[in-house]
Parts: sequence; C-alpha cells; structure tokens
Amino acid sequence: MASSPCGSGGGNFDCGLEIKTRSVEQTLIPLVSQITTLINHKDKVKKTEKTLRAIQKVGQAVSVAVGRFVAVGEAIALENEELKEEMGHACFEARRAGTAIAQLTDVCGVEQTEADGRSTVFSDRTGMVKAARMLLSSVTKVLVLADRIVIKQIISSRNKVLITLEQLEQVSTFQEFVQIFSQFGNEMVEFAHLTGDRQNDLKDEKKKARMAAARAVLEKCTMMLLTASKTCLRHPDCESARINKDAVFTRMRLALDQVIEIVTDARTSGEAKALPISIYAGIKDFKGKVEGLRSSLYCVPCEAVAAQLEALVEQTEDFTDSAYTSHEQRESILQLCHITRQETQQLISCWTQAQQSLKAKKVTEEMELAILKTCQSVSELRRELHKVAVGRASELLKLHSDHLVLQALKVAGGEGNLEAVAEYGRTLTEQREQLVETCRLLCHISGTEPLEITCIHAEETFHVIGPQIISAAQTLALHPNSKIAKENLDVFCEAWESQLCDMSVLLKEINDVFEGRRGDKRAYLSLPRPGKHSANLKTAKPTKLDAEEQTTIAKLGLELRLLTSDVDSELEHWEEQEHEVVRQSQSMSSMAYSMYLFTRGEGLLKTTLDLFHQAEVLSEQGLRLSSFLQSFSSQMADEERMLVLCELEKLAASCQQLQVCAKTPVQGKSATFQKVDLSIQNTKGIMTVLLSLLPLCSKLIRKCNSERSSLASPQHWKENDQQLSTPVREDTLNGKGSNGFGVKSLEQHMANMTFLESK
Repeated sequence: MASSPCGSGGGNFDCGLEIKTRSVEQTLIPLVSQITTLINHKDKVKKTEKTLRAIQKVGQAVSVAVGRFVAVGEAIALENEELKEEMGHACFEARRAGTAIAQLTDVCGVEQTEADGRSTVFSDRTGMVKAARMLLSSVTKVLVLADRIVIKQIISSRNKVLITLEQLEQVSTFQEFVQIFSQFGNEMVEFAHLTGDRQNDLKDEKKKARMAAARAVLEKCTMMLLTASKTCLRHPDCESARINKDAVFTRMRLALDQVIEIVTDARTSGEAKALPISIYAGIKDFKGKVEGLRSSLYCVPCEAVAAQLEALVEQTEDFTDSAYTSHEQRESILQLCHITRQETQQLISCWTQAQQSLKAKKVTEEMELAILKTCQSVSELRRELHKVAVGRASELLKLHSDHLVLQALKVAGGEGNLEAVAEYGRTLTEQREQLVETCRLLCHISGTEPLEITCIHAEETFHVIGPQIISAAQTLALHPNSKIAKENLDVFCEAWESQLCDMSVLLKEINDVFEGRRGDKRAYLSLPRPGKHSANLKTAKPTKLDAEEQTTIAKLGLELRLLTSDVDSELEHWEEQEHEVVRQSQSMSSMAYSMYLFTRGEGLLKTTLDLFHQAEVLSEQGLRLSSFLQSFSSQMADEERMLVLCELEKLAASCQQLQVCAKTPVQGKSATFQKVDLSIQNTKGIMTVLLSLLPLCSKLIRKCNSERSSLASPQHWKENDQQLSTPVREDTLNGKGSNGFGVKSLEQHMANMTFLESK
C-alpha cells in the first residue's frame, strides 16, 4: 500500500503527508473508499426522488460526522499548546470541506436548484473533487498531528527513564538504590507499554524490527542493571564490578536513543551503518537487472551488470576467508563464483552482438538462454551460501547447547580461581567470535531486511555480553563468598543462553523464508515482564517445570500448535492481508505459538511467569478483537450480525477466563502446574473460537465490500442513518474520561465517518 491512502481511488487525492502508522492508515481507508464512491457517480443517471434523497442524506451524514471528528481535534488543540495553531487550521479546513460537500449534495429538487444558479454534485463535479480532496487532506493532517502526541509521550517517558537511570548510576547506599530502582521499574513499565503499542503500529517493517531489537535490549538489561548495581554497591572497590555495571548502563542508553531515533524518524549515520548491503539483496538486485535486459535491450548497460557481479563475489569473501569454513565449502563457493562469471561474460557477449545488429529489436534465443543460465548460476551460489551459513549456525547451537563453558566459569568463580576464570574466559571469547561471525553470515542470506536487523542485533548482543560474563566471573572469583556476585554472574549467563535460544528461532525463520514458507511469525515482546523489575525479587519467583510436567503439558501444546497452524492457514486465504481482523488475529496466533514453544521448552518464554504474562496479553488482544468486531457488525444485516455476535460472546468469555486465570496468584509447585495447564486449555479455547469466527468474518467482509462496490452510482445508494444519528460519547472512546484526548479518540470518531452504509 502506498504511504498514504489519500492517493487511492478515482479522485487522485494527494494529502502531501506521509503516513507512518497502521492506525492512521486504517482509519482513513474507509473515508477514502466512500469519498471515491461519492465523486465517481455517473452524471447522467436517472434522478429519481429516492436517488436524490440518498445523495442528500450522504451530504448531511458527512457534515455531522466531520463535526464530531473536528470537535475532538479541537479538544486536542486546547490540551496541547504547541499544536494549537496547526490543529486549529486543519480542523477549520475539515469543517469547511464537510460543509461544502453537504451543500453540493443538497439536491432535492435538483432542476429547480440548478435553475437558481446553485451548484450541485451533478453540475459541479470539479467542486466536489476539490471539497473531497480538502476533506481528506485536513482529516489526515488532524490524525498525523494527533499522532505527534503519542511520539511526545514516548519521548517524555524516555526522558524520565534517563533521569532516573542517572540517579541509579550515582547511588551510594542500598536503601537509596532500592527506593530509586522501584521508581525506575514503574517508569520502565510505562515506557514498555508506549513503545510496544508503537512497535505494533509501525508500517515500516525495518523500523518495527529495530524497535523490537531495542526493546529486547532494554528488557534483558533491566535485570542486569539490578544485579550489576547491587554487586558494585556491595564491592565498591572492585574494578571488574564497575566495568560490568558501566557496560550495562551504556547499552541501555544506546537502546533508549535508538527507540527515539525510530519514533522521530531521525536520519542518523548509525541507521545507515546498521544495514549494509547483504549478499541476498545484492543477488536479488543482480537477477533483476539481468532479467530486465529482456524488456530494455538498449537501455540497461550490460557492463554495469558485470561490475555488480564482481561486488557480489567480493562479498563472498566473508565466507571463503573465514577460518571456520571447511576446504570443501570454500572450493564449492569459489567454483560457483567462477561459473557465474563465465555465464555473465557469455551474456555480455550476446548483448554486444545484439547491440551491433540493427535488426535486433528483441531478445534473441541465444541471449534468452544466456539470461536463464546467468540467473541459475547465481541462484546456485546463493543456495550454497545459505547452506554454509545455516549449517555453521546449526552446528554451533548444537555444540554450545550444554553451556559447559558457562558452568565452568561459575564453578571457577565460586572457587576463587582467577587463573581458571581467565582460561575459560578465553574459551568463551573464542565461542563469541564464532557466534558473531556466524550472525554476520546469516545476515548475508537472511532474505528479508527485518531478519537482517535481527541478525545484526544478535551479533551485537553476543559481542557485548561475552566480556560482561567474564567481568562478572572475575568479580565472583575475587569475592567467592558473595551471593550478590554469584547472582550477577547467573543473570549474565542466562542472557547468553537466552540469546542462543533466540538465534535458534531466528535460524528457523531464515529457513522458512528461503523455502518459501511464511517467515513473519514474530514472537510478542513484553517489556518488562512481571516479577523481574521489583527491587525485592522475592515477591515473585519464576518456576520451571520438571521433565514429567513438561511431558504432560507437551500434549496440550501440540493441540495448541495445530490450532495456530489452522488459524494461520485461514488467514492466508484473506484477500485483504492488511485488514484489522487479520492483523489482530495474526498477533493472537503468534502469542499462542510462543506458548506452544514454551510447552516444548523452547522460545522466548523461559519461565511460568513469562507464560502467565503472555496469556494475560493474549486475553487483552482477544478482547480488543472482540470489541472491534462488535463495532464492525453494525454494518451487517440482522441475521448476519446475530451469527457474529454469538461467536463474539464465546470469544469474550474465553478471553475473560484466560485473563482471570493468568492474574490469579498461586503458591507452590502443584498449584503453578495446574495454572499452566489451565492457561494452555483456555488459550486452546480462544484459538478454537477464533478458527470458527474467521471464515464467517471473511465471508461477510467480502459481501460488504461487494455491496460497497455496487454503490458506484447514486441510484444504488441506500439509506442507513442509524449509526450516524447516534451521538458518540467522548468518555467512551479511549478510557480517559472527558479529558486526555489522543489519536485513538480520533480513530473512533473517524469510524463514524463511514457514511455510506448498506444493509
């Protein structure tokens, strides 16, 4: 979809504003559709009394809906002085455009009206297009201005976190630290909610991946900050403890800065550096140029194709120069590079002959064959590079799955053996170098830019955490009886293990993309997680299931996996992949999938606390979907609406059951296991209802779209002013009461601007 839906439709509208979030885009799409229908009427339709009444009803509906929408925009302007002038102007333009449309559609007694010299939608189509363009432009500007408030909230939240972070860095007593860290935890929760909503709302998948990476850093570093700071307070003269602590604070500040770069769309050198041209992207571009020779024989300089191939071959040196690449693999890559060069030279020769032939107006059979062979050879090269990178990563993950080096570091530190810590530290450094290089190779063949960003994040994480583990082990070796130093080392080792697990998930996603399967199953990131950010960690202890319990839960997990697979298959059949129902259902399926991975002992959910938090978030998402579909059902006929509402009651009930289950506190291992079992059972129930609901929604949405498309001329418009005649209460829009307006309020009001309803 284009950056702005205002460019859609026969009216050729252009708002001149780049829309960066899905919420604003999805809010505008119905308005664009209806405005387009309105202005694309046939001029010479039979002007029956029913048609004229329908047109006039449309105009009145526009005026009323715009009035309500503008009222919210003006309230926002009053609460935000810096937006007052811009928002006021945009609201004025929107109101004026709505009035103009109402006047042009005031067509009862159209012949008499036109005889009196008054313009109507029939006599002044140019005026109608102008008013529609002004309406779309001004409404879009109001929404974009309201979106600035969300950005402002994120920046303000970040600033509060930075101030508290600086205070934490300067504390000198445990009492002071506990007090400030409690405040820090609350501020991080607020920041987490704001950035999580923003991440899910971003249209740009690269920015979304960068946001996910930054939030993952903050999530893991929050726990590291706690233990590293406590260790420094307990052992203030320990240099390795200070180094360990400083590294955490530095990384958190960088992650906070990256979030602000993303939400403010700042163009920095760091962003450009973050995404070097990968071999996959280079090969894709190379094949595009080669295949483009068919249609532009005399336009594309073939020498440029050869130069690009040489640049690709140079990049493969990351594979061939690696000390960890076997001799056979190196020879295979070099041989494929040589073959690709030969095929490209043959292509250039055929192209040169075609250039010299005055009769050659299209690609010859010889050149067509050369194009096919060149593309085939470079595809073989890509396949070999993929095989090498994925094979290397799989071997490393299997090799380091037992975490022997981490265990040895813990033992050596606990024994106070500095020499052994140094020796195992060198081994861990070698592992780190292998993993960093492997992440770089995976980045080359990952297949999508979001996955490239995830590979870069993994590379940076291994690069940073390795030395932090060693400094934490040195601190423990210097103070072998320190419980805090031991706890600190455990936390950094867990972060390493977690990143290895994340790398395993990443590897699967890369393979999915390579093999043509869906690679967009993203785990829901929750930052921060309950129980991990309290100054007193004894308030909530995460529990891990033993082998017997894991086996019992595994069967339930398999059933849940089958349901998520069925939901994904159903969603793939939807024509509108950007529809709100699809987006919210995909999010729910992704969360349920991460809960399935938990039953296998895999994925990002490591403990029962993680699982319960995920269950709570899933239930909230399900209730949001239920609310959206209830609003959407108002567009349906009575019989259809009853079918949907019946399923929605089941969905809401299942979500509430899961929410109650997730929030109910339990004590003891047996009670925790029962809560896990019930959480998975309730999640299965939600996915079962969702699976029944989706085909019904898909059918009704197609029917609704079909009926809307049949409204191309006024004689087909039908009257339905039930929704428009119902006043919208501002205090029910965003849960904030009569004050505190935000972009969601405007979205709800814009939903009421769907003024061409059909039963």
